[in-house]
Amino acid sequence: MKTLDELLEVTKELPEELQSEVRDFARFVRDTRVRRPAGKMKLDWRGALSDMRDEFTSVELQHAILEWRKKHACS
Repeated sequence: MKTLDELLEVTKELPEELQSEVRDFARFVRDTRVRRPAGKMKLDWRGALSDMRDEFTSVELQHAILEWRKKHACS
């Protein structure tokens, strides 16, 4: 790859401190801009609240979760 070779050549000409910054930036771009393939969804939580089925509806639980998130987001 010509582009990769050029990048390596330019990076080698930089002082060590700047080479470190280039590596950090490249990792940042990789971690924030490159899509990774999505893994298979885990459903190990499924059925965890089945014992509360007679006490709460799913909508009531959604409202309770929303309130819990609001309460704990500021902490």
